[in-house]
Amino acid sequence: MADFTHLLRPKSFDAIVGQEHLTSQGAPLRILCEQGNLGHSFIYGPAGCGKTSLARVIASVMELPFYEFNATSLKIEQLRKIFDQYKNALQRPLLFIDEVHRLAKNQQEVLLPVMENNSVLVIGASTENPFYSLTSAIRSRSMLFEVKHISNDALHALLETTSQAHNITIDKEAAEYLVASSGGDARAMLKLLEFASNLSLDVDLKTLKSLRPHALSAGSSEAGVHYDLASALIKSIRGSDADAAIYYLARLIDGGESADFIARRLVILASEDIGNANPQALTLTTSALTSVSKIGYPEARIILAQAVIYLCASPKSNSAYMAINSALQAVHNGVMLNIPKNIQHNKENYLYPHDFGGYVKQQYLEKPLKFVAFKEIGYEKKMKEWLEAIRGM
Repeated sequence: MADFTHLLRPKSFDAIVGQEHLTSQGAPLRILCEQGNLGHSFIYGPAGCGKTSLARVIASVMELPFYEFNATSLKIEQLRKIFDQYKNALQRPLLFIDEVHRLAKNQQEVLLPVMENNSVLVIGASTENPFYSLTSAIRSRSMLFEVKHISNDALHALLETTSQAHNITIDKEAAEYLVASSGGDARAMLKLLEFASNLSLDVDLKTLKSLRPHALSAGSSEAGVHYDLASALIKSIRGSDADAAIYYLARLIDGGESADFIARRLVILASEDIGNANPQALTLTTSALTSVSKIGYPEARIILAQAVIYLCASPKSNSAYMAINSALQAVHNGVMLNIPKNIQHNKENYLYPHDFGGYVKQQYLEKPLKFVAFKEIGYEKKMKEWLEAIRGM
């Protein structure tokens, strides 16, 4: 039984399909590799889009020994054995770690010294952005590259190459289904073709559907569609159109989008677009994120639907979003004020508001700055009125 995914694993940058932004002539990653100057890097993106293949090509181009691990089963003793083996070697190894976002803190601490002295080149891969789970010390020593869903045109080209190499005949309907039902995942497409060709070298639609009755990503089979659907969901919620939002939620779910991804976007929206107009929105979406991560599909769809409808029906305010952006811009532009002495640490002339009924006027900024603009909507209106009232006392 031929394993198409291994037999067709690309051996060069030019052979990698669908990631031209990383692999084409002139792409920064490729240039750095060909110069031998690529540093520690983390590659993230959808499954089956070439992360492992890219790491192997990097090792080949840079002529480095290649060691492959998965973070879920990686043992520190394995790492130390490799470090000792190359301790005084003229050549450093490439250490490839899949599921890198699952690295434990102690594993990261073991990697840090060899990353610092560059005795090992570390390449990590993940379907999630791993920077959220890596320590700041690891992040500061690394670069981040994203792989994308492979386009249908690229999948068709790969399908033609594979079928010719293995004398497989595929009718037009079957070819379309192989591509469309794989959702930009080359490995998923090749695996389906592999299983179908083991039944018959004349692959038809009926055989394919008997092996994969439903598309893996019918709703978002291309990267552009994936992001457009997510954007449409957020914009529909922001526009308070519950029916449109539920429709795009259904498209994302049917397209194979993870419940965690959707819930994370809803948590962000709860602060960015609703904020203090309805503070409960953040609590509900955070609860939804926790719930869907523990429950999963199909029931997670109900939790997501509840959250989406609640957000649609909530008053909207982006004042918190605008306030922090404005304050950060001021800091980036060099507005660095001295902290008034009365609110510095352990200063005796600080006035404790609770000793004055909850509020007392005192200096908190060296000079007045204005970032927060409350809106006359929802609970935010009450917050504004309360602050105005106490300041006017």
